[in-house]
Amino acid sequence: MNDHLLFKQLYDQTSGTYTYLLADKVSGQAVLIDSVFEQHNRDYSLIQELELSLIACLETHCHADHVTGAWLLKHRTNCQIAASADSGIDLLDISMSQGDEISFGSFFLRVIATPGHTDGCVSYMLNDQSMVFTGDTLLIRGCGRTDFQQGSASKLYHSIKELLFALPDACNVFPAHDYAGRTSSTIGEEKRHNPRIGGQANETDFVGFMENMNLPHPKQLDFAVPANLKAGKPDDDKLPRTPPWAPVTTTYSGVLEVAPEWVAASLDAVHVLDVRTQAEIEEENTQIEGAQHIPIDQLRARLDEVPTDKPVMTICRSGKRSVLAFNLLRQVGRDEIANINGGFLRWYAEGLPTN
Repeated sequence: MNDHLLFKQLYDQTSGTYTYLLADKVSGQAVLIDSVFEQHNRDYSLIQELELSLIACLETHCHADHVTGAWLLKHRTNCQIAASADSGIDLLDISMSQGDEISFGSFFLRVIATPGHTDGCVSYMLNDQSMVFTGDTLLIRGCGRTDFQQGSASKLYHSIKELLFALPDACNVFPAHDYAGRTSSTIGEEKRHNPRIGGQANETDFVGFMENMNLPHPKQLDFAVPANLKAGKPDDDKLPRTPPWAPVTTTYSGVLEVAPEWVAASLDAVHVLDVRTQAEIEEENTQIEGAQHIPIDQLRARLDEVPTDKPVMTICRSGKRSVLAFNLLRQVGRDEIANINGGFLRWYAEGLPTN
C-alpha cells in the first residue's frame, strides 16, 4: 500500500455492510464508500479525529439492505454525494459513468460500470490498480443477487468476467458486504476459486446458478430502497437531534464527550464526577466547584453514590481514566453521561475556574 494512503475498513454488524474510508495523508482529503445511516456518527467522528476533509460520499449502488448515511454526512462535512447516473438516486452532486474519476489529494478512484445486481452498480478502482471496491457486484467467493431491482444474471456475468476479472490478479477486492468475517480477497483468488463464476464457469453455468437460488427478499427492502433513492435524506428533512441535556459529540470509540467550556458555563445544570486519586487532588490543589470526588478504583463499589437528578460529566487529569467512569455508568443504565474532553489538562489550558 502507498505510504501516503490512509485506508480504513469499517463494519456495520446489523447489515453486514463494509464502509471504506480512503484519504491522502499529505492533503488530508478523503472519500467514504458505502456509508450506513446508523453509523454516521462513527464515521464523522473518525474523520474529525484524523483531521480529514471529506470530499465525497460514494455509493456503489442503491442499496436494499441498509440506508446510506450520505445525506447526513453531507450536511455535517459539506462533502458531495456521488453515484452512478443509472442508480436512480436523487440529490446527487456528482453523477458518474464508466471511466469517470473522483480525486482526493494525489489519489483518484476510477469508475467501472458493473451492472447486473442493479443497473446502477459501479465499482471503484484505485489509481494504481491495487484496490477495487466492488459493492455487491463481486463478493468474496460470491456475487450480488440478480432477482430484483433490475437484476440481470447475464449482465452481472459480463461485468465480472470482462471488466473486474481483467484487473491484475494482485488487485485487492473489497466488497460492500460479507457475512462470514472475511474482509478482502484478490482478483486472482476470485478468478480461481469463486464458486459461482470462477474457474471454467461460462455464462450458462452462471445464469443457471443465479436463477435457482430462491433467496428471501432483504428484510429492509421496503424502506431501504425508497430512502436510498433520496441519498438517505429523512422524510422530515431534519438532521438527528443532539441530546437536550448536553451538546455532546461521539468519539470513534463510542464515548460521548462534551467541551469543558460548556461544562464550566453549566455547572448548575450538571453533576461533575472527578475520578482522580486523592493524591492527585492534594498535589494539584484544584477542584471544580460542586464536583463529587470518587477515585476511579473505588467507583465500581460506589456507583449508587452518584446522583441521578442531573446529567453526569466525568473528569480526570487527562480525560482518559474518566472514560472508564463513563463506561461504568453506562453499564448500569445511566444515559445522561458524558466525558469532559481533555480532562483537567484542557480545563487548565482554557483558563476555566477551579477552587
